[in-house]
This record gives sequence, C-alpha cells and structure tokens, in this order.
Amino acid sequence: MISMDVALPPWRRVAKALEERIADGTYPKGSRLPGAVPLSHEFDVAPSTVAKAVQDLKRRGLVTATAGWGTFVL
Repeated sequence: MISMDVALPPWRRVAKALEERIADGTYPKGSRLPGAVPLSHEFDVAPSTVAKAVQDLKRRGLVTATAGWGTFVL
C-alpha cells in the first residue's frame, strides 16, 4: 500500500512503496517491475509520476531499465 505521508510528493511516495517491495522480496532481484500504466492505476497517479519514481530508483541503483524490455530489480 502506498504511504499516506502527504508531506512527500506523489512520485516519492510511489518510489518509497516500490523500494519497500524490493526490500521485502515482493520484487526480488532480477524480477521485472510492472509497467508504468498498471502501477499508475494501482497507486492512482499519472504514468509520468510512476516514471519519475522509477527514475529515482534507477539513480539510486535499485533498478535498471532497457527500452523495449522493461525495468528490472538489481
């Protein structure tokens, strides 16, 4: 479930939720994250918000993305 900490911007709440799922094994190393559209529906945010959250995870070295293949947990 997405954090209800309204002090954080929506993209950061999504990034935090995805980071927690990576940490707890919901998305294990090597697994592919769901796409931006399914995640946007789940979190009730725009796909661009999910994309910004994933960019943050990439910047921090938690995931990698390859065009046409998807985003994978490192």
